[in-house]
Amino acid sequence: MEIIIKDLKKTFGEKVAVDIPALTIRSGELLGLVGNNGAGKSTLFRLMLDLIKADTGTVCMKAGSPLPAPPLGECSSAAAPSALPFSENEALPQRGSGEGAGWSGEAINVAETEVWKDWTGAFVDESFLIDYLTPDEYFHFIARLTDTSDEQLQAFLDEYQHFMADELAGQKKLIRTLSAGNKQKVGIMAAMLLQPKVLILDEPFNFLDPSSQNAIKHLLQKYNKKTGATILVSSHNLQHTVDISSRIVLLEHGKVIQDIDNREHQAQSILENYFEINE
Repeated sequence: MEIIIKDLKKTFGEKVAVDIPALTIRSGELLGLVGNNGAGKSTLFRLMLDLIKADTGTVCMKAGSPLPAPPLGECSSAAAPSALPFSENEALPQRGSGEGAGWSGEAINVAETEVWKDWTGAFVDESFLIDYLTPDEYFHFIARLTDTSDEQLQAFLDEYQHFMADELAGQKKLIRTLSAGNKQKVGIMAAMLLQPKVLILDEPFNFLDPSSQNAIKHLLQKYNKKTGATILVSSHNLQHTVDISSRIVLLEHGKVIQDIDNREHQAQSILENYFEINE
């Protein structure tokens, strides 16, 4: 899935939180979003997930080939398809469907339809969790929402058992009683449960111990390579971000300062120089 941002702006009073004239995230990219506190990273993710409304501009998603990037243009709201049941419109992506599912060549505006939620997983903060459930209850709840069978859920949990480190599955603790790191793991796992084509994680390395940080790095790279999913990760941890990202976008005061091709890990020195200058 490609994500196409055009003329996107969000302000809170006189403070400009996001101001991005144009940005295209190509299908299959693992993109790292970095910047100082207040740079606009979380606000951008919330706009992309339609959790807050933009003052102006659009965020669109579009199925298609990774390259070349599509020309920028107004999103198609796709009002008619979004109103149709999935079973009656073969062009719409299905949960668990193969590569290339979705509209061919038509971008949809995330603010005008909810169909994109069928292929998007995200964890931004603890508000995404239902803290009076146990992790098992929460995973089963998400599985029901995403039409995931008990067998598929168990296979998923088995695959990522190492990441959970025997601390979540089968435990009777409520999510509200878990450590911050284990709450983070629950949120990340839930976001990945529907096998999303777009995965958005805000500060996924926060609160995790070193072993879990390395585990999530390998998990995201493996998932990206296996599925071709478009993955967006924000982080203050420059080393982890450089290690996993094929592309890095640097935000400051809501604006894109640098857009770095990191396929050869060339972003390390660029970012180190930038943040040294701005200390």
